[in-house]
Amino acid sequence: MIPTPAPRGAAAPRGASERAVPSRSLRAVGPALLVVAALVTAVWALAYGGGAAPLQLGDPGPAVRWGLPLVTLVVNLSAAGMCGSLVVALFALRAGEKPFDLALVTASISAAVFTVAAGITGFLTFVLTFNPTVGLDNTFGSQLGSWLTTTESGRTWLITTLAGAVITVAAFAVRGWTATLVLGMLALASLIPMGTQGHSGELASHDVAVTAMILHMIGAAVWLGGLVLIVLIRPAMDRAGIADVLSRYSSIALVAFVVVGVSGIARAMVGLGGWDALASGYGTLVVVKAAALIVLGMFGALYRTRLIAGMTKDGGARRFWSFVVAELVIMGVASGAAVALARTPPPTGSQVPLSQTPAEILTQSPLPPELTIVRWFTEWDIDLLWLVVCAFGLFFYLAGVRRLRRRGDRWPILRTVSWTAGMLLLFWVTCGPINAYQDYMFSVHMVGHMLLNMAIPVLLVPGAPVTLALRAIAKRHDDTRGAREWIMWAVHTPYARVITNPVVAAVIFGVSLWVFYFTDLFRWAMTDHLGHEWMIVHFLIAGYLFVQSLVGIDPVPYRLPHSMRLVILILVMATHAFFGITIMMQSGLMLADWFGAMGRTWGATPMMDQYVGGGAAWSIGELPTLILSIVVGVQWSQSDARAERRRDRHADRTGDAELVAYNAKLAALADRDARDADRGARI
Repeated sequence: MIPTPAPRGAAAPRGASERAVPSRSLRAVGPALLVVAALVTAVWALAYGGGAAPLQLGDPGPAVRWGLPLVTLVVNLSAAGMCGSLVVALFALRAGEKPFDLALVTASISAAVFTVAAGITGFLTFVLTFNPTVGLDNTFGSQLGSWLTTTESGRTWLITTLAGAVITVAAFAVRGWTATLVLGMLALASLIPMGTQGHSGELASHDVAVTAMILHMIGAAVWLGGLVLIVLIRPAMDRAGIADVLSRYSSIALVAFVVVGVSGIARAMVGLGGWDALASGYGTLVVVKAAALIVLGMFGALYRTRLIAGMTKDGGARRFWSFVVAELVIMGVASGAAVALARTPPPTGSQVPLSQTPAEILTQSPLPPELTIVRWFTEWDIDLLWLVVCAFGLFFYLAGVRRLRRRGDRWPILRTVSWTAGMLLLFWVTCGPINAYQDYMFSVHMVGHMLLNMAIPVLLVPGAPVTLALRAIAKRHDDTRGAREWIMWAVHTPYARVITNPVVAAVIFGVSLWVFYFTDLFRWAMTDHLGHEWMIVHFLIAGYLFVQSLVGIDPVPYRLPHSMRLVILILVMATHAFFGITIMMQSGLMLADWFGAMGRTWGATPMMDQYVGGGAAWSIGELPTLILSIVVGVQWSQSDARAERRRDRHADRTGDAELVAYNAKLAALADRDARDADRGARI
């Protein structure tokens, strides 16, 4: 017999349910098995793959060689507890209740471990890299300080340690929704610097490896940390409550599984270089990690199709938590293999070293062949981040349309076509020939910029993704926040009211163009992969907000009259024209030590190519603006027509009462004027 459930979010009563699932033992055994499996796998993988083998020159000793990957494993596991707890709290728990508070406490404790482990990892990395004489004297201290502040690796671990310390303190202090959201974003961002250290800049495919590493770390952290949190909060919830949390977590885990799978494949391809390398020690570890991922995927499918639904039945809970323990063990195996894989040298010849030509020194990638008309359609340079973004953008949009149609609601086909075209164009810009050549040719870079800033938003905005999401995603009634609730919150925040204001959006759209190209932001975007990704995000959002404020279907707090929208568009057209002419009239080369130092022997000269880029900024920027002007004019005409129809319908309902009253008033005034005239004549 199933006991009566406790109120949602409250602790389950002692009795049959407590005996059916040993909550306290599971809470201790599950994470312990995870850590043990990870440590055992890491030690085996390091010994098997040679990740802790003595160095030929400057060997720091076994303590550093073995200690560094094992402490890095602690960093990864604690990062999972920090990030996964916050994400699950934001999307599956209710603020103000015990499970939510436990999630923040878990995040704080994990962040404290993360801080200490990151600091030790940074120290061991310094010792492994320079093999200094460790001591308490000023010489060692100055060497360490110089490394932390002047080298990329040192700054990475310094920033990571400081971020962990901030999260540790903040997670103890915050309890509200907004503060937890900011904290969660900071926790995920704290993993980005570590991801940049996963690949040598002296090898080809550097950008692919860095992006894959960052995505892999974030996806794995959310996936693993979320499952550990559910084990920890299980005693504080009844069966129905934990079943709801598990259902919501399974959706998060599914997205994380896809991200981890795609990024893992990309990272393995960079490391292996070919199928023959699977026979090496590095390849064996890749196979072990891939097998663990496949088994975890099977577990996830079993959860979604059978086990979660049986949580409230006798025997179902015990069966489910047994699978959870097994999943934690497999996740530990994958985590241990991953940290050893990062220290294991790839097979000889699997990674192509750069030949140190000028272009390869600057871009850390081989110079592509000459850009021809055919290569505008055949050349590809996949940016993994935007491959994932475009794939998810298309999938979730089409899934929302399908959900509406299944329940009998209509969604205009033109909106779907517009959104699909926008996503495909975004994929072509970020993963096609523009991405392949934009580092080497200013003109191609400018074409991509204008498409990101103007053409793609003109296609995406008519798709009305916010309206679709609000209609397709089910509303929650238990005071938790899902995707729909967070979208509603984002739309109504004071920040959203400011940036969606048409004037503010126009200023951001126009001014950022000048600020970007005439400050060091341009150099950062060209020389740093993270700067390049920031550039894409910024100009895509700036263009989207601008177009949305003018012709968008999704709701915004305020819209200007149509006449003012046309005035803004005219000003924007003038800004684009002036910007393009300014580029064309430049007597010197912009970023001469970059575009002028590529050493390419094909195509126009760098100066002529810059002139062409200025023309592209002028011409390509004007066409979407002209289209927007036509759309605004049509909307203005339709708005006037709708207003006229409303007046006609009102007149029909009231029998032209207003018109009759108005005519009567005019007649009365005419009679009064006539009487006054007669009186004046008699006088």
